[in-house]
Amino acid sequence: MRESSPSSPLWEELVPGGAHWSGVLRRGTTLRLTDVGGGANVAMLLYNNEEKLERYNMADTLKAQHTAHLTAGCACYSDMGRVLCSITGDSVGWHDPIGGVSNAAMVARRYGALSYQEARNACHRNGYDSLLNEVAKYGLGRRDLVPNINFFSKVVVDDGGNMAFAGGHSRAGDHVDLRFEMETLVVLSTCQHPLDPDPEYRPRDVKLTAWYSGPAGADDPCRNRCPENRRGFANTDRLYL
Repeated sequence: MRESSPSSPLWEELVPGGAHWSGVLRRGTTLRLTDVGGGANVAMLLYNNEEKLERYNMADTLKAQHTAHLTAGCACYSDMGRVLCSITGDSVGWHDPIGGVSNAAMVARRYGALSYQEARNACHRNGYDSLLNEVAKYGLGRRDLVPNINFFSKVVVDDGGNMAFAGGHSRAGDHVDLRFEMETLVVLSTCQHPLDPDPEYRPRDVKLTAWYSGPAGADDPCRNRCPENRRGFANTDRLYL
């Protein structure tokens, strides 16, 4: 793959608020998500493009790295103990791995129902159906929707187990960089976070920028974050020998 950089990317694309997108990111490619106007949310699922039964595993990702949120230095694990992608850059500092996605009933209750027939591209969409529409393009269905990552969103949990959404967390221009360690099918939705208390339906735009950065080296901070990550990267490297 030809060399590139954030200033001279392989490609760029704007994903409008409330839309959904999917594509294959090759090993050694970095994808930057940029919150264009502030307050964005990107619900993302990850699958091994060569064997889609292998996919992102939230529980393994969190327990392997002894964390309840994701930020720079973290790796996103598959259910086979391999690293799908690593977070190599992050201007936000906290991304939610536990909040899930909105559904049609939730969106209708909070914002009112507004169909495509009524409003065309301004219709009210939800995260669950958006992700389902995208995975269907690859022969996947409801049983293949697993707990997702919500980039740009922060959810905190109190001592009683109550979850609260942190407003104003991501600002215009904030970004997160994901370096892909495997050939990965990326599926995402830009619908609002299910815990977002905003009474108005106004999902935000997100820009995608991809460049070739190369896979993780021996001294990589994500690889060396903890012993579990070193094992996860070794498992991944063996797949591409």
